[in-house]
Amino acid sequence: MKEIFERRSIRKYAEKDVPDWMITELLKAAMSAPSAGNEQPWEFIIIKEKSTLDKISRFHPYAQMLPDASAAIVVLGDLDKEKHPGYWVQDCAAAVENMLIEAQYLELGAVWLGIYPREERVDNLKKLLGVPEKIIPLAIISLGFPAENKSPSVERYDEKRVHLEKW
Repeated sequence: MKEIFERRSIRKYAEKDVPDWMITELLKAAMSAPSAGNEQPWEFIIIKEKSTLDKISRFHPYAQMLPDASAAIVVLGDLDKEKHPGYWVQDCAAAVENMLIEAQYLELGAVWLGIYPREERVDNLKKLLGVPEKIIPLAIISLGFPAENKSPSVERYDEKRVHLEKW
C-alpha cells in the first residue's frame, strides 16, 4: 500500500531508458484493472520516438516533460469493446491508476496527462498516431527514471468529506 501513499507526479527524468520489461510490467498492471462487465475496452500505444514525444508536447499544454521522457504510454478506449456504453472512461482511468502505482513500485517517475474529453487533444493525438475512429485516447503516461525528488504527499484524508448514509 505504500506505493499509493508515496506516489507523486514526476516531470523531470534522468537520461536513462526505461527497459522494455518495466513497460511490460506497467501494462500488466493496467490490464489487471477492473472494468464494467469485464470487457476490458482498453488499448495501449507505447511511444519511445523522441520526435513523436516532442510533437505531442506542442499541442498538449501540460506535456512539456515529454521530450525528456524515456517513453510514454497512451491509454485508449475501444468503443466497439464496450458492453456498457460510456464506462470505457472509468475502465481506462482504473488502468491508468494501476500503471501509476506500478511505476512507483518500480521506482519510475510518471505523470498522468489527460487527453479526453479535450477534443483538440483527442483529434491531434489520433491524427499523429493514426488512431481509428472508434478508438478514443483517454490519457498519456509520461515515463522515466526520476531526476527530481519530491517529498512524500501530505496526509490527504479529510473526514469532512465523508458522509454516513446521507449527505
